[in-house]
Amino acid sequence: MLIHELTPMQCADALQRTNIGRLGCSKDGQPYIVPILFSFDRERGGVYGLSTVGQKVQWMRENLLVCLEVDDIHDKNHWQTVVIFGRYEEIQDSPKEAEARQRAQTLFERRSEWWLPAAAKVASRERHAVVVYRIHIDRITGRRAARDVGRAAD
Repeated sequence: MLIHELTPMQCADALQRTNIGRLGCSKDGQPYIVPILFSFDRERGGVYGLSTVGQKVQWMRENLLVCLEVDDIHDKNHWQTVVIFGRYEEIQDSPKEAEARQRAQTLFERRSEWWLPAAAKVASRERHAVVVYRIHIDRITGRRAARDVGRAAD
């Protein structure tokens, strides 16, 4: 198997093809990783998400540095992964941020049932406020693996 670095364009292509990733954030030295649905904004180099206010949002409000990992695994010899390092920004429901909220809404609507799970009621709680957020991409990296056809079977 050979491992190849992805170019920034290949990383963007991978992000464009999917909308599920794992968001990493931390507070007081404790990491927290949770799966999320997201929408990639290729034009503006960011990722939009929708979430109820809970641990993830509270931690991101306290520490704006986050990462997002996305993968596409076919088997142990054929996979790719992309990691975004960026900064959390909550998009307020205000006239000043109307354009950003509209941009997020437009991207969300490209996927079916885009409001789930953020707008769903958690079984143990009542509904919480829903926030729209953006992750500004500071750095992006990716790798892919492909079977080396010149070698014997792995």
